[in-house]
Amino acid sequence: DSAIGITRCIAHALERVGHEPLPEAALRSWIGPALRTSFAPLLGCTTRVEQAVAFYLERFEQVGWREHQVYPGIPEAVRALHDNGARLCLVTAKNEPHARRILEHLPFGSLFEEIVGATADGSRSHKPQLVAEALRRTGTTSAEAVMIGDRHLDIEGARHHGMASVGVLWGFGSEEELRAAGADRRVAEPAQLHA
Repeated sequence: DSAIGITRCIAHALERVGHEPLPEAALRSWIGPALRTSFAPLLGCTTRVEQAVAFYLERFEQVGWREHQVYPGIPEAVRALHDNGARLCLVTAKNEPHARRILEHLPFGSLFEEIVGATADGSRSHKPQLVAEALRRTGTTSAEAVMIGDRHLDIEGARHHGMASVGVLWGFGSEEELRAAGADRRVAEPAQLHA
């Protein structure tokens, strides 16, 4: 659960570019999409968007990457999937070096074979691109893979590649969002992922 770090970094970036603060609910809605996608409608010009992204990354690099909590049941679920032969790959719109740092510090991080995140310049930041890169790096086909995610962007990224998908209800998206995006299944708790 990276909400605290993400929302604080967004608020920091907006403050640094001189934009008025957004309510917490609005900040939480930014969790999932690429940074530039979220900043662009609010800030308009590319220069301000790039400044905001830089301020966001500056704070995330210093403290934001540590501002997270592990959802209950995740360590056990990850271990069970790994022990039963699943090859695990993290696909995230977070900056890839940051995602690597976060996962390396989690007790189950070593169970992930690959970590695919956004590039600093934003050239690879949308879920279809990220999923394609994950498939390429792991040498896996869409038919062999399953996307597990909590937002419509995860499900849409999977559907773009013809992958099966599981929407999880303990993250940032709602059951309605995941259903509307076309998640093949939805699960309410991590222990259900094994089945």
